[in-house]
Amino acid sequence: MRKYMIVASALLAVSIGAGVRSALAQHSPASPSKFQLMSPAFSDGGALPAAFSCADPSAGSPPFEWSNAPEGTVSFAVIMHDVDTAPARGSMDVTHWIFWNIPAGTSSIAAGVKPDSSPGGMRQGKNIHGDNAYRPACPPPGAVPHHYVFEIFALNTNLDLPAGSTRSELLAAMDGHVIGKSAYVGKFNR
Repeated sequence: MRKYMIVASALLAVSIGAGVRSALAQHSPASPSKFQLMSPAFSDGGALPAAFSCADPSAGSPPFEWSNAPEGTVSFAVIMHDVDTAPARGSMDVTHWIFWNIPAGTSSIAAGVKPDSSPGGMRQGKNIHGDNAYRPACPPPGAVPHHYVFEIFALNTNLDLPAGSTRSELLAAMDGHVIGKSAYVGKFNR
């Protein structure tokens, strides 16, 4: 009798488990497409061209494109930072560029975004030097290549954050609104 109860319990558990898996498979949304950031100017993990570094006195921001934004995206935010440098005054690495409120229908940003400008309604914030602008890659001479990470965040809202805000303020405003993220890395040394 006891052996029969154990077998019956096991069969019931298998049957219930199969039913739950079947129900989940029928009602689960399809896998989201891969949100991806890229640049036509350099490969992911490759060398950041000198035109986007302090090696070029007229350096500007690199161009970027993205695809497969998550459903429900209202706007995008981008953060560029040097993960190989942390200033003594804090634990955050060096912020080179931040911008946000890029409209959901946008899938690229051209090279050479001007300081304090707001193409397409985006807003720029403060870099490590306090400017609302792109700060070119510029590790110390002779250093091993630094890794400059460009992160794009898909947000389910526009951010009520004024131009000139800091990276910390941007991260706080994004909290709870990120529905997708992608990153792209460029390496540079002098």
